[in-house]
Amino acid sequence: MLDIRLIREKPEFVRERLATRGAGDERLVDDVLHSDEQRRQALAEVESLKAIRNRVSKEIGALLAQKKHAEAEAKKTETRELGDKISALDAQAKAAVTRRDALMLRLPNLPHESVPPGKSAAENVEVRQFGGKRAFAFPPRTHVELCEHLQLVDFARAAKLAGSGFLLFTHWGARLERALIQFLLDLHTQKHHYTEISPPFMVGPECLVGAGQFPKFRDQYYGVAEGDQPAELGKLYLIPTAETPIANLHREELLAEKQLPIRYCGYTPCFRGEAGAAGVGTRGMIRVHQFDKVELIKLVKPEEGYAEQEKMLADAERVLQLLELHYRVVLLCTGDMGFPSAKTYDIEVWAPGQGSYLEVSSVSNCEDFQARRMNLRFKSESGENRFPHILNGSGTALARLFVALLETHQQADGSVSIPAPLQPYLGTSVIRGEA
Repeated sequence: MLDIRLIREKPEFVRERLATRGAGDERLVDDVLHSDEQRRQALAEVESLKAIRNRVSKEIGALLAQKKHAEAEAKKTETRELGDKISALDAQAKAAVTRRDALMLRLPNLPHESVPPGKSAAENVEVRQFGGKRAFAFPPRTHVELCEHLQLVDFARAAKLAGSGFLLFTHWGARLERALIQFLLDLHTQKHHYTEISPPFMVGPECLVGAGQFPKFRDQYYGVAEGDQPAELGKLYLIPTAETPIANLHREELLAEKQLPIRYCGYTPCFRGEAGAAGVGTRGMIRVHQFDKVELIKLVKPEEGYAEQEKMLADAERVLQLLELHYRVVLLCTGDMGFPSAKTYDIEVWAPGQGSYLEVSSVSNCEDFQARRMNLRFKSESGENRFPHILNGSGTALARLFVALLETHQQADGSVSIPAPLQPYLGTSVIRGEA
């Protein structure tokens, strides 16, 4: 959530920054200010009427002391009428702040000044590349062909179980998925000093609001109900990412400055409806409704937010470097950033069988946007209550990492060579399809 004081004091600045996203959200600023002014006017009238009521109450005491009972009763009637007006104005102020806050929940974060302007992914800026695209002496297979040849994923039976957009890992495929998860967790906890968290896979809607995923994207997530009770639907949701529960760990808490920075990582499956997303109904692992991911979360002092984002980006890049995968880092433009983000880098890994780059990580600084929605603060050494910056990044996401690994390290005979850092986790240096 944006700072209401910033909207009041610099409305044109807020409109200008929102306009760079190209979604028309700047039009909501006038509505926010109107509701905020209604609230402020109502509260000002309340304070004025309370002052009058206090004065009249004192007059009642003086009149009673002078035995002027009729006049005192008239004043009592006046105080009751003032009380009724105060109650009505309090209700108006409450309704105005409810409208204002509902509008503010629909406003995305302001892009940082270093974010390039643009309307779509075509205007993202490439920052750097690692390695080069592998040259093959044979026609490279797609991951679908490799998965079927090596019996790593059973696409047909997955669809039979849950419909399109779901995966059924089998044999070495299941072992490789598990090995990748363990490799990622060990790397980030042992080498990058994150604290591992294993959160619930379902959360209440307030956590999705806090992370900036509700109310705008409510139609993309899976609501659950206990048993066959329609009234229970919407009390819990399957998580779209581990960011949702982990970023909310300290919601409505007041931390001490000395506790920062806090670095968490966690593995979870992720569930996304992605309504209308192209490709969900096709075979393969590029876009699915359920996938695994190791997420990185940081809570840091605002002045350290962007330095910590660069460190998180390096942590995510290290995954691909160790797995000997070619990738590029791109800085997202204003029109391609996520709703809560102020600045986002994407890491895109090269998948030879697809002939394209696949996003496997987004590393974002949401500044204090999520912290305000969660009412998460820290007390500075000077005694001031402040909102921390909250950062999130995929460290990284599967199944696209799985895809790139297979397609990059495939061999002419249809086997897949396993990079050395992953071999201890998988227990082999090559996958040839044996169970």
